[in-house]
Amino acid sequence: MSTQTPQTRSARELRQRRRARQIAEHASGGILPIIIKIALIAVVDAISLFALFVAMTHGQWIVFAVVLVIAAVVNLVYFKRGWLPAKYLTPGLIFLLIFQVFVIGYTGYIAFTNYGTGHNSTKEDAVMALVQSAQERVPDSPAYDLTVLEQLGNYSFLVTAPDGTVSVGDDSTPLSTVSGAEMSGGVAVGLTGYTSLDFADVLEHQKEIAAMTVQISDDPNDGALRTPDGSKAYLYISTLEYDEAAGTMTDTKTGTVYSDTGVGAFTSESGEQLMPGWSINVGLENFTKAFTEQSIRGPLLSVTIWTFVFALLSVLTTFALGLFLAIVFNDMRMKGRKLYRVVMILPYAFPGFLGALVWAGLLNRDFGFVNDVLFGGAAIPWLTNEWLAKFSIVWVNLWLGFPYMFLVCTGALQSIPDELTEAATVDGAKPFAVFRLIKLPLLLVSIAPLLISAFAFNFNNFNLIYMLTQGGPRDAGAGINVGATDILISMVYKVAFDGATSDYGLASAFSLIIFVVVSLVAIISFKQTKSLEDLN
Repeated sequence: MSTQTPQTRSARELRQRRRARQIAEHASGGILPIIIKIALIAVVDAISLFALFVAMTHGQWIVFAVVLVIAAVVNLVYFKRGWLPAKYLTPGLIFLLIFQVFVIGYTGYIAFTNYGTGHNSTKEDAVMALVQSAQERVPDSPAYDLTVLEQLGNYSFLVTAPDGTVSVGDDSTPLSTVSGAEMSGGVAVGLTGYTSLDFADVLEHQKEIAAMTVQISDDPNDGALRTPDGSKAYLYISTLEYDEAAGTMTDTKTGTVYSDTGVGAFTSESGEQLMPGWSINVGLENFTKAFTEQSIRGPLLSVTIWTFVFALLSVLTTFALGLFLAIVFNDMRMKGRKLYRVVMILPYAFPGFLGALVWAGLLNRDFGFVNDVLFGGAAIPWLTNEWLAKFSIVWVNLWLGFPYMFLVCTGALQSIPDELTEAATVDGAKPFAVFRLIKLPLLLVSIAPLLISAFAFNFNNFNLIYMLTQGGPRDAGAGINVGATDILISMVYKVAFDGATSDYGLASAFSLIIFVVVSLVAIISFKQTKSLEDLN
């Protein structure tokens, strides 16, 4: 029976906590750890300051506030004594915010915009690009003396106007008057902080210099300077005239007026649009387009069905073959089991994308090993016929995926107590009944979560689809770039990056749909596994 009083126990616990705190402080003490901590925090603060400066210059005040809060929290956590759990959790939370929460949030933001080819910038940038694309040299333009300057890999024009005014500008900054330029014969030839290019340097970079367009002023209608030789610049005026007050762009040659009608591009009364346009918020338009336009809805539905079929077939076939081989090689009567097991896992050790490329060569219709050797030179379109391509994908995925299921099932079978099967055998149960009523239910308890994760992996198995068939054969009637063997993730990739145009807004909408579908499947599947846990 203990003779300690509550006061004694309380004092003892206080001493233990104090001792533990002293040990923790001693473990983190010393000059070297402090120097390392300060150096790492300095790096974080330097990156944060750079991000704050960039966000401030671009007017991204939400990003500015988020970076400022994160930097303040990091400094507070690591410079304050104590808070040991927070010191370990903070890096993981920051990476979670950057690589998960931010990515999902930004994808959601893009899904509600028209961001894509021709709509990937601001209205101001679009106006400037349109004006510059329609510029023509003024016939009686005076010649401006020019010296090309270089600073940190960027080129600028040092211009001496006919009236002697000296100014400097570049592709992104209009001309501004400068003083203190180095003069020679009444022409500015140098400026402090810049390197003047000589004739040889101009010839070496002639293509980049000739492509430069330096605006005369902030008003794009005032024209710009361009140079054919790097020594003289001439005035170019655009045939497109922008009226900021009216929000219109007028073609001075034809008289056509293009207005900002709220679609992210200057549009004429006949519906003709000037490209590039700019990015705007379109609300639910991308989702509406995905579910209402027949040219998109039909392919989306067929791709979704094939994605589920492919993921289910992949899980079922790899699990069935892996379980069969695990049962066979788990039998003690099997000779050479270790050698066979090594051979079985070789496809799993082979990189998946490389395995798909190898199989793409083996299944080639004209010179593939399968047609030339196994089928005597037959021209079987394994990868270009819709149904054969789907069969080939499932087959190759079976070859790549069964070793993983083989390893998992082997481990799960070996964890089942032999007493259960021996007792069932003594009671007269047949081998198949023992497997169906005892081994399989206990096996599913262990591997059901792995089967769910395998389904989610194959639901987004981009590497296999793209490396083997690239989603083909192409669906010519679809309103988007999609093929018969595309799954949702490869369709998203094609809409966003593959083809003549890219529609990041629509691709992001598809991505959110995939996210919701996979989340629902995972939630439902994990709920179903509770019955297996009750069985265990």
